[in-house]
Amino acid sequence: MVPPVPKQVRTSDAVYAQLREEILTWRLPAGTALNEVELAGRLGVSRTPLRAALARLALEGLVDTSRGRTGVVPDVSAESVRELFELREALEVHAARLAARRGRPEVFAALAEAFDASARALGTEDVDAYYGVIRRFDRAVDDAVGSRSLQAALDGSRVHLARARRLAADNPARMLAAAHEHAAICRAVADGDAVLAAAATVVHLRASLETIVVTLAAARGQEETA
Repeated sequence: MVPPVPKQVRTSDAVYAQLREEILTWRLPAGTALNEVELAGRLGVSRTPLRAALARLALEGLVDTSRGRTGVVPDVSAESVRELFELREALEVHAARLAARRGRPEVFAALAEAFDASARALGTEDVDAYYGVIRRFDRAVDDAVGSRSLQAALDGSRVHLARARRLAADNPARMLAAAHEHAAICRAVADGDAVLAAAATVVHLRASLETIVVTLAAARGQEETA
């Protein structure tokens, strides 16, 4: 018989999930000090499960504990984004090739249609629907590749990608282009064209990187003139 999970562990998991979501969606922006007393009061938990949750987030790089006892939500710099995208290109281009060889065509054909639909709706609906299609795409790629090692590496990069990607949320033109780029990747995978799937992935990643770096530079310029 499997022993019951202690309540404190369940509480820590819930706190971890909530804070992780708040950090990834910028509801807790870069530079936010994560004061344990304030967080425990807001979340209605004791400090023990809160500390366990913060420790997990620190291991993922979503909390910076290098400045003292109080954790801070780390900044997203142009340098860190470029490093992330170098890793992403190596991982995701290879994953796209494998998906084209191993994936189920009907799954990716349906995803291409979903990205087309999300592109049409981006101007009228919450962008969360678009990000939902991206999550479906990521799962489909993972299933097609069928490699736990590659999936673990992809998952690690996606954590920080989720924060960086949200920087482009105020750029409707870029989001529309990204939806079409994802659709192109899906169609290449559905057609079993590994070369085209890889090339479409490179086009998407480099356009995304350029947008995020430009967005960061603009934000830094606003801070300096404020």
